[in-house]
Amino acid sequence: MKPDSHEIYGRRRSRNRGLGLVLGAFVLIVFAVTVVKLSEGADMRSPDNFNQSPPGGH
Repeated sequence: MKPDSHEIYGRRRSRNRGLGLVLGAFVLIVFAVTVVKLSEGADMRSPDNFNQSPPGGH
């Protein structure tokens, strides 16, 4: 019997693949939201800096 043929290793591998897919999906969602915000020209400053003019602004 091979050491990786035990049932627990199959379950662990399956769980790791699922977790990897969920993590990858989360990263893609965060990246997509960032791209959309930047393409819309959204103000990315933190709320406590709203009273200051943007860098290079007059």
